[in-house]
Amino acid sequence: MTLETAISELRQTLDGSRTTTGWRRTMRLRLSEVRDALGDERFTSWDGWLAARSGTSDRERQQLLARITALGNTVLDRLDTERVASEVRRLLNDLEHYRQKMHDLVYDSVSMEIGGSE
Repeated sequence: MTLETAISELRQTLDGSRTTTGWRRTMRLRLSEVRDALGDERFTSWDGWLAARSGTSDRERQQLLARITALGNTVLDRLDTERVASEVRRLLNDLEHYRQKMHDLVYDSVSMEIGGSE
């Protein structure tokens, strides 16, 4: 499963009904799918002017993995589903920012190979 698909399914689960205990189990499953997709990303380290940005992105990915793991461990125990949903919304926002940074990094590396517009 790709990261985009996992994020989309997590968002759909978040937007669904939170009245059942099945929601918590489904949320935990979706979080584990996002964690697996994020962990499966083949992260390449770029040389030159992209090295600092790629290192920063790798650290952000590690932080996101830790947050997902911590949230996944507590989602079944918390009774307040609104608080869980709020934390998942923040996580989704950060995942989208990470994903955009990775797209930008790949775009910049390709434009450097082709020669760019400079």
